[in-house]
Amino acid sequence: MKFSGFRVFAEALKGNTGWRPLWRNPEPKSDYDYVVVGGGGHGLATAYYLAKTFGQSRIAVLEKGWLGSGNIGRNTTIIRSNYLLPGNEPFYEFSMKLWEGLEQELNFNAMVSQRGVINLFHSDSQHDSFRRRANAVILAGADARLLSREDLRAMVPFLNFDNARFPIRGALLQPRGGTARHDGVAWGYARGADLRGVDLIQNCEVTGFRIVDGKIRGVETSRGYIGAGKVGVAVAGSSGRVMAMAGMRLPMESHVLQAYVSEGLKPILPGVITFGAGHFYISQSDKGGLVFGGDIDGYNSYAQRGNLPVVEHAAECGLALMPMIGRARLLRMWGGLMDMSMDGSPIIDRTNIEGLFFNGGWCIGGFKATPASGYSFAHLLATGSPHETARAYRLDRFSRGYVIDETGTGAHPNLH
Repeated sequence: MKFSGFRVFAEALKGNTGWRPLWRNPEPKSDYDYVVVGGGGHGLATAYYLAKTFGQSRIAVLEKGWLGSGNIGRNTTIIRSNYLLPGNEPFYEFSMKLWEGLEQELNFNAMVSQRGVINLFHSDSQHDSFRRRANAVILAGADARLLSREDLRAMVPFLNFDNARFPIRGALLQPRGGTARHDGVAWGYARGADLRGVDLIQNCEVTGFRIVDGKIRGVETSRGYIGAGKVGVAVAGSSGRVMAMAGMRLPMESHVLQAYVSEGLKPILPGVITFGAGHFYISQSDKGGLVFGGDIDGYNSYAQRGNLPVVEHAAECGLALMPMIGRARLLRMWGGLMDMSMDGSPIIDRTNIEGLFFNGGWCIGGFKATPASGYSFAHLLATGSPHETARAYRLDRFSRGYVIDETGTGAHPNLH
């Protein structure tokens, strides 16, 4: 089934009776060449690229709930590639290039909208820091522009430029940044993987790994044992629990990150805006809701819900940035489960168990990395070697002293 404007028109004329499910719901086979644990964005993208780009077959994705029930459907949809450090910038720019061709690649409307990402700065030291980042981004081949206070006033006149505590001095703009529809991304990758023979197995929780003589043989699941030649784990905030079943302790913690959406409003925000004096970011959905988020909850948790003190903190940041938000009614809130690494950067690497591979530690930046993460993990699974843009994301970098501390906050997961 191929999507097109003509197909939508033709289905409307016949009462939309010709649409079919986007993917099959197969029973698990006894064994596969590749088993990907985790049916979120990263796992689905991995399976898609394994089949499509690397020509592999006999692939299964195992998801303990329904596809897209985790962080891929619980984020604020921001995509960007304006990173500073050489370990990160090439990877996220690779991801941005994949985003730009994703809808044509998948023949699915993921609602990729490159409306721009504006990072505000409020002091001379922040201005210098953002100038440095802009130069690093440009040298790496991506796009960046420094906006003066006057440039910014013309774009977003409703911001509180003269706040006594947080005066707005300017901003760093990435014009190619923006947002994408998170559910659409999951559905598009799931459909693309299914069309290439991947078995997407829902309600199939992994309960253990079968390891013989240091080599992976398969996984124990709530639907029985499934043999596997290679196993890739991409389960976000559940990484610590899942990898513990293989006898591994990961250098990360799990925290809740809350997000919020307001009632539908007329168009006001031109793109994504981030507050430089506090952790707050906001955009506007196509339905008109203001979608925003802030800091993680500061305690370890596996719950997909948060607490009111962080709601208050995010609301305070929003009011300091744009006082008019105080007149909007909050429609709903939700929580995603973050796998916070020790340096704030991810891990894509093989483990000390032959045939077992790990993808995780995405902290609060996993959604924007979805295409490159899937591609790089598929490359690692298929070839046994890391993709050129993901070579810094090794599991042993903490013991070797090669941390990638993008935010400069040190080795404390709750601060990243």
